[in-house]
Amino acid sequence: KKIVGVRKKKEKEEKKGLAPHKLQLLFTIVQRNKAEFYTDLIQQFGANMQMSLLASGTADSRMLHYLGIEGSEKSVIISVIREDSAQEVLSAIEEKFNTVRNGKGIAFTVPLTSTIGVAVYKFLCNSRSQLGDI
Repeated sequence: KKIVGVRKKKEKEEKKGLAPHKLQLLFTIVQRNKAEFYTDLIQQFGANMQMSLLASGTADSRMLHYLGIEGSEKSVIISVIREDSAQEVLSAIEEKFNTVRNGKGIAFTVPLTSTIGVAVYKFLCNSRSQLGDI
């Protein structure tokens, strides 16, 4: 009976638009000189928190030449996005991978299963003004 009651409460909250949004971590690996471009692109989708890390690819020069990749200096951009916008963000990134010169890379998401603190959660899901108190 408790489970049914919790589900009904959750359904009511979802109808009111007050249900918490699930979050995901978006990892985007790109050439270093394109990191700012992709950070700006992802921010357009409401990512309030992003971190860019310097990285280096592991392929040798023959493999880089074979794949048509210039250099191995990379940036790993870690962004927190809402699950309901993940597909839209990934589609936009994929479109840029296919159209921007030397803009190829890798992007994937991982579920973020918990956060501590209502204010932190509201900031991360970019809904501080929409949810009120959770």
